[in-house]
Amino acid sequence: MEHRVPHDVGKDLAKKATIAAFASYSDKYGQYSPTTTWTGDYSAKVSFNVKGFSLDGKVEVREKEIGLDLDVPFLLRPFKSKALEIIEREIGVWCQKAKRGEI
Repeated sequence: MEHRVPHDVGKDLAKKATIAAFASYSDKYGQYSPTTTWTGDYSAKVSFNVKGFSLDGKVEVREKEIGLDLDVPFLLRPFKSKALEIIEREIGVWCQKAKRGEI
């Protein structure tokens, strides 16, 4: 199921905020080996490693929201909500910074 993070900064600033959010996430949670690979102008593949498992997903930046979809192995389902919560918080922080012209 896709998780949506609403924003009001437009598609281009939302992409910049998403890039900054994932960079910040990587700095804070490097032990999970997060990677982001942009596959299009507004879409990316993401992955994380947790307890020997890989969580793969995609990010889609849209005009009014950012869609996050993670494929999580059954044993790690409890981690999914925490990961989405952290990612949503980071994106929100960076969207606010983008709105203030800080990125």
